[in-house]
Amino acid sequence: MTEEYTFEGYAWYSREFEIPEEYLSKPCFLYLERTRKTTVWINNINKGSQNSLCTPHIYNITGSLHSGANTVTILIDNTDYPTKGGHMTSPDTQTNWNGITGKIELQIYNPVYLGDVQIYPDIHTKSVRIVSRIEGADGGVLKVSAEGIGKENKHCAPGKQFLLTNNNILIDYPLGEDALLWCEYHPNLYKLKLELMRDGFVVDNKEVIIGLREFKAKGDKFTINSRKIFLRGKHDGMIFPETGYAPTTVSEWIKVFKIAKSYGINHYRFHTCCPPEAAFTAADIVGIYMEPELPFWGTVTDEGDENHNKEEQEYIVNEGFLILKRFGNHPSFVMMSLGNELWGSKERLNQILKMYKEFDNRHLYTQGSNNFQFSPVILENDDFFCGVRFSKERLIRGSYAMCDAPLGHVQTDMPSTAKDYDDSILPPIQSQEIGVDSSKTIEVQYGMGIKKVSISPEDELIPKIPVVSHEIGQYSIFPNYAEIDKYKGPLKARNFEVFRKRLEEKGLLDLADKYFKCSGKLAVSCYKEELEAAFRTKKLAGFQILDIQDFNGQGTALVGILDSFMDSKGLITPEEWRTFCSDAVLLARFDRYNFIAGQDFSAHIELCYFRDIPLNTIDFSWTLKEGRKTLKSGCLNISDFKDDNYINIGSINFQMPDVSVMKELTLILRIDSLNIWKTYPLWVYPKNVVLETERVNIFDSISCEALRLLEKGQNILIVPRIDRLGNKVKGFYCTDFWCYPMFRSISENMNKPLPVGTMGLLINNSHPVFKYFPCKEYSTYQWWNIVSNSCSVIMDETADEFRPIIQTIDNFERNHKLGMLFECKVLNGKALVCSCDFNALVQYPEGKQFMFSIFKYVQSEEFRPEVFLSVSDLRRLLD
Repeated sequence: MTEEYTFEGYAWYSREFEIPEEYLSKPCFLYLERTRKTTVWINNINKGSQNSLCTPHIYNITGSLHSGANTVTILIDNTDYPTKGGHMTSPDTQTNWNGITGKIELQIYNPVYLGDVQIYPDIHTKSVRIVSRIEGADGGVLKVSAEGIGKENKHCAPGKQFLLTNNNILIDYPLGEDALLWCEYHPNLYKLKLELMRDGFVVDNKEVIIGLREFKAKGDKFTINSRKIFLRGKHDGMIFPETGYAPTTVSEWIKVFKIAKSYGINHYRFHTCCPPEAAFTAADIVGIYMEPELPFWGTVTDEGDENHNKEEQEYIVNEGFLILKRFGNHPSFVMMSLGNELWGSKERLNQILKMYKEFDNRHLYTQGSNNFQFSPVILENDDFFCGVRFSKERLIRGSYAMCDAPLGHVQTDMPSTAKDYDDSILPPIQSQEIGVDSSKTIEVQYGMGIKKVSISPEDELIPKIPVVSHEIGQYSIFPNYAEIDKYKGPLKARNFEVFRKRLEEKGLLDLADKYFKCSGKLAVSCYKEELEAAFRTKKLAGFQILDIQDFNGQGTALVGILDSFMDSKGLITPEEWRTFCSDAVLLARFDRYNFIAGQDFSAHIELCYFRDIPLNTIDFSWTLKEGRKTLKSGCLNISDFKDDNYINIGSINFQMPDVSVMKELTLILRIDSLNIWKTYPLWVYPKNVVLETERVNIFDSISCEALRLLEKGQNILIVPRIDRLGNKVKGFYCTDFWCYPMFRSISENMNKPLPVGTMGLLINNSHPVFKYFPCKEYSTYQWWNIVSNSCSVIMDETADEFRPIIQTIDNFERNHKLGMLFECKVLNGKALVCSCDFNALVQYPEGKQFMFSIFKYVQSEEFRPEVFLSVSDLRRLLD
């Protein structure tokens, strides 16, 4: 996004105020909830500077106020931070704003008051440990009580008094056996009331909102209150384009989290940032597992390293302690990461983890998200691992950038529903050594650039802690230019305007909406397979998707089914998305989507189940339909579960119908008692399809014979040798990864192959060429083998009205007009061009059926191209 007005530098804020006389001698603090680097003056006296990006700035101004008018002056600087700040300061996300958000207030206390209060819950004794300090005196009486919050929690704990003999408070307060626990399903909260009394008078009171919960790592899973859970996480960079900064009101965050939860999300990982307190409060209420991350994306070094930046590293470590101290009481705060894609000293990372764990044991910790990339490690103090691979070949997500190849199975493998990552997480032969090659230095992607790093071969890494797959998905969708008018705040969609202008200059602007919808439908199907593979993986503890929401920066990564405002793009409903992203996901494992009539179909049915309601029996049913017509059906009933979370329901087997024409069928799975369902499209093709090549004039180039036939007014089919075409883009079924301009640039800088950069098909599916090959307007799995054995001809120089029958959607940087199937009048005849590998296609039933439909069309009276091309123009296209 583009800031309408960019400001970086010093911003000065000043205000006069008066306070009652009786407050002048009391402890007083200036509280700035969320800001940048600040310096404060009270009545022209400098009270110091603070620079936390993640937590409030609190200035002790006791004794600095006087009767009458007082002046507070605040200098805010949004430059030269002690660290770059990740997404806390990034123009890619919430912008590098300047100012103060949230509460700006004077906090005035009695001379004796309670200091910082930390609450440590114990679900086994149903009690909380209260740790605090009396400021201004030694001893007193602390009265503690608790009451449930909300309609579902009516439980109240009786008040209890504790005699304090010094200023340190460490007491255990029982909530009672009936106390309710906190989790995503039952986010039960309590208002803990603390009253400090001296000489029979209340001198201070505090209220702390708490939840009883225990979040642990057990084997390969996380547990909440001793029950296994699966993290269905969302990446978040605090993108709020209406304001350019993260909200500080609970209601705004509740709205965000409820939208995410409606799409099956139960976990948020904040990429190199920490949200304001309102986010944690909202997550407490809604039931979201939160993972803030230190605002660091770089290299951690030991003091002896020549590149060691002591000031920066001390700052980063201190930010972590401030985050724990400020937000640690929230039950939703369950995990913390040291940063994103870190490199450097493993020993230092391990030391930092140890310090945090000793300081606050209420959370789980990880060294970072996707640290050391191709050569990951698990440290002694890691509670869980978050990454994308365990070695170059042991992949645990479905898609990667070309510069991080090998690519994932969603990008390269023939579609099936059989893939999982269990063998990548825990290889069958544990003695095998799997690592990188023996070179000492390699280049890796590093943010939006590249970095040279030193690595050495490692023995095979076998995790014994929960594994979370990092930033899965990243399937790109063409821009929806209708969004431009939504940017009414300080951020403007100038990037969208530039992209739209480029498309208009190419004469393709009228197709923008179709590009958006068709690429979006393909992205949804890619996300479905990506997520199902995660749910099929028994050794996986969760994932963090990037993203269900568009990402504004890094060249513009429109990877969301929601736009950056968290509004639906209309590509899929929350209900359908939850069929493959929820706490109960029905799964069918089968090896392909395309079948010949009469062929046997077999699928193993599984249920990935992490709800908090135990199962006794399962009544499963399945139906095979053609439209509304039921072709086959069956049911299975099971009651003996060997695993409560990964349940083998059984197998379904049937013979595909003996069709005489191609059909698209739908396999529907249901467990009505759980209100869950799933659909899979299947395609079935007639047997014994014969391609009458002798009846069609087929050429692989514009030969003299082809020209002779065209001169005579005949029809020809040109199936060029795709290996000889120069004016082309390679066929690639999957939509582009993340953002083409960003990864094109990185690949170029690393001298690695460029990404293909296309975004699926736009098909004129009402065209008569598809009479015997019915299809949608967008890519579906009937096209995978066809696209994978094809290329698309670059047709930029043709007239605007010349539109391919099958057009490959290009990315918003190049905006090529790409044709895989197109027709034209040439001389006195007509030509249909199909840039596919004929010999490869006819090995597959879908490819053979596609060519059959083309053959029929070329021979029919319906073959009536509208656009004329000269021989020289056609030759230029096919050179």
